[in-house]
Amino acid sequence: MGTLTSCNFSTFSFKLRTYPINSAFAQRALSLEPKKSKISRLLRRRGISISYRKLDRFRCCSGSDGNSNFDEESGSNASKESNVTTTAPREEDDERPSNEFESEKATPSVSPRPPDISSFGPPYSNFQVDSFKLLELLGPEKVDPADVKLIKDKLFGYSTFWVTKEEPFGDLGEGTLFLGNLRAKREDVFAKLQKQLVEITGDKYNLFMVEEPNSEGPDPRGGPRVSFGLLRKEVSEPRPTTLWQYVIALLLFLLTIGSSVELGIASQINRLPPEVVKYFTDPDAVEPPDMELLFPFVESALPLAYGVLGVLLFHEVGHFLAAFPKKVKLSIPYFIPNITLGSFGAITQFKSILPDRSTKVDISLAGPFAGAALSFSMFIVGLLLSSNPDAAGDLVQVPSMLFQGSLLLGLISRATLGYAAIHAATVSIHPLVIAGWCGLTTSAFNMLPVGCLDGGRAVQGAFGRSALVGFGLTTYTMLGLGVLGGPLSLPWGLYVLICQRSPEKPCLNDVTEVGTWRKAVVIVSIILVVLTLLPLWDELAEELGIGLVTTF
Repeated sequence: MGTLTSCNFSTFSFKLRTYPINSAFAQRALSLEPKKSKISRLLRRRGISISYRKLDRFRCCSGSDGNSNFDEESGSNASKESNVTTTAPREEDDERPSNEFESEKATPSVSPRPPDISSFGPPYSNFQVDSFKLLELLGPEKVDPADVKLIKDKLFGYSTFWVTKEEPFGDLGEGTLFLGNLRAKREDVFAKLQKQLVEITGDKYNLFMVEEPNSEGPDPRGGPRVSFGLLRKEVSEPRPTTLWQYVIALLLFLLTIGSSVELGIASQINRLPPEVVKYFTDPDAVEPPDMELLFPFVESALPLAYGVLGVLLFHEVGHFLAAFPKKVKLSIPYFIPNITLGSFGAITQFKSILPDRSTKVDISLAGPFAGAALSFSMFIVGLLLSSNPDAAGDLVQVPSMLFQGSLLLGLISRATLGYAAIHAATVSIHPLVIAGWCGLTTSAFNMLPVGCLDGGRAVQGAFGRSALVGFGLTTYTMLGLGVLGGPLSLPWGLYVLICQRSPEKPCLNDVTEVGTWRKAVVIVSIILVVLTLLPLWDELAEELGIGLVTTF
């Protein structure tokens, strides 16, 4: 340590000696607490070390001759009871020569002021923290190496899984991946290892069974080669919902209510005042109209708004009903408002680790299926009411070209309303048709096989992460070219890239495949999604008699 005498600092050479600390908590306290304190950083620059109580075998000190003021065998010190100590070099230490500092022939001079950092010389280059050390300090807590050795020795073995190699595991390498050879049926081995892990380390870690990365071939017992990943629970498990997240979810829900009401008002475009219609349809219009003119139309817009919000709520209820029997926790939904469809759906996160891939498929499909069922019911009922003369007072006029936005829905509308009605310049339809159309379109967008959308989760659970990469690239390409969704493809693609582009995290058992019928349901769903979002081109629309192509 540096010498503190009469408030004057003597210039000495310094040396850092460290010995292993038995307590992991002491190591963390030693590495974090001094760095968080501005005073301790200043003391380090002045050559004054900080020692902590009850930290056995730690020393960081030296005098002018480089000899330690601590007992090297016991790690004790006469000033051990104090938290921060400053010691002067002993006389017997001054008499002994030091080989490490033989080149220093000058007598240490006493300076009336603290020396600059540069005067301490090259030894202080060890205090420079590179980016890797900083990332390690600020990153998630890693698996204890002592626990890794304990698990490797007592958990794995000849009858379960023989470990041959260890690699980092997790997004930032905070876990440990055990690679080796499987000695029994993977499901039985995984269940046994999970039970024994709790007995050995307690409720401290999560064990994942995943496909072995960069494996050279399949497992001799059949299926892909597996490996086991170990992560701390506080790192691997999702964090609870915070108060700010509840506030954000509430604000987004209120905005979604507003966008749904706006959609209901816009559906009455043939009844709105001309100055309002001109402002929203004429690109040269500059002066905004008096928005109080829209207040009389709010009440008539509520049924359509209720329909759009009902589809969203049904979608989320489907997720929660599928997750409840599996004991999977879900976050509150974050609704995404949109003025064209009323809403882009909602972002719902998993708040617990999924047990297997079948659970991921079931929960992912339940939401879109529930929302699509209600939307399709409203769509069909609305088409039937559009042909009923008794409901003529409730009908609204929409351009027939709107039916060209979807191949599947356009064909159903053409079959229900007839050629003459759907091929006119405008079509009289019930507001339920608009609500059902928007609900089906929103459900189809959410079922696109990309990222952590419902469709992306379903594909990842049914066919694996590698299959999701191929589906995702195809989906991004089709959205970029405007093949899916028409004018909505660009805003939806940006929404996915910003909010939902990352695949879902692996399940505890991320290897066991789902049944054939689940894969078939996922494939059929994707086909229906493409048919719903695929717009009609002019030649096909003219051939089918859907909309007046000459009106474009």
